[in-house]
Parts: sequence; structure tokens; C-alpha cells
Amino acid sequence: MKNEELIAKLKTIVAPYVQNEEAFKNLSEDTDFVKDLKINSANLVDIILDIEDEFDIRLENEDMEKMLDVKSAMGIVTSKLNS
Repeated sequence: MKNEELIAKLKTIVAPYVQNEEAFKNLSEDTDFVKDLKINSANLVDIILDIEDEFDIRLENEDMEKMLDVKSAMGIVTSKLNS
């Protein structure tokens, strides 16, 4: 899966939880879910569950702890899809 496709899917997943629309419009690999998009920790759990469903993968606790920004999420999803 190409980075652009992955970012597009992640954008769709995080959209309902975003509190900062301006940062969301400029979402990139460097976007931080909490600092930039103002997503709270409870919603981060929802996002992780949505990612698992969307990509049909299972994320471990250590994966979840690292998934704080778009780049980390992309790396984790890509490695899970490739394994």
C-alpha cells in the first residue's frame, strides 16, 4: 500500500475524533494525534480499534503505546500488513 493511500485511510479513521480542524486539513506524516489534532486518550483507543478493523490486523499494547502520530501509525500498520 502506498503512503498516500495509507494516509487517506488514516485520515478517514481519525476524522470523527479531531478537535482541531485546521491541523486536520494539513494532516501529514508529522501530525501528532494528541498535540496537533487534540484527540484525547479515550478516542485514541477508538482510533486503534478502528485501525484494527480497517486493515484487519491486531495491534499489541506496545504498538498502541507507540502510535502517537501519523508516521508511527503508518509504520506499525505497514509492518503488520507485511508480516
